[in-house]
Amino acid sequence: MLDQEFERIGRRLRGEGLVGGSFGNMSVRDGNAMQITQTGCYLDEPGSPVRLPLIGQAPSNASSEYRVHRAVYLESPHRAIVHAHPVHAVAASLLYDEIEPLDSEGQMLCPRIPVVEGMPGSPELARAVADALRLRSLVLVRGHGTFAGGANLDEACLYTSLAEHACRVLLLVEAHRRR
Repeated sequence: MLDQEFERIGRRLRGEGLVGGSFGNMSVRDGNAMQITQTGCYLDEPGSPVRLPLIGQAPSNASSEYRVHRAVYLESPHRAIVHAHPVHAVAASLLYDEIEPLDSEGQMLCPRIPVVEGMPGSPELARAVADALRLRSLVLVRGHGTFAGGANLDEACLYTSLAEHACRVLLLVEAHRRR
């Protein structure tokens, strides 16, 4: 059942252009453990998720971002996480320290999107993302992508889509102003 949910959300992310290649990952909290995508998988065909405890050794086939997911689950109420590499959001993260959406949906659902730093898969990135997601649902990692948390994968996917839309609008408006 969870296999189908991961595949459904992965197809949505791919269809919206929010992930490419084998970039990105997702997870769902499962009591004192989580189910996370396998390392190097394509999200639209993720295969069976890997179960790993919130504390303890991670299986070698778990996503390389498992530390971030683990830290978020230990420090926030989120039950699901989507990590994607939306092009416009990544570009905006290289220009801004915080995103303030100009569009109505962005202003309503996520009026400020922090931009944090850290090497992919590192303990430093895990700390920065967990701190940012403690009280919100969306964060951008400079030059890397989004991490969105929610009550379920659908909600986390919605926030991922919102980030890309808000950043695309922001960049289009800024480009128009420079003309």
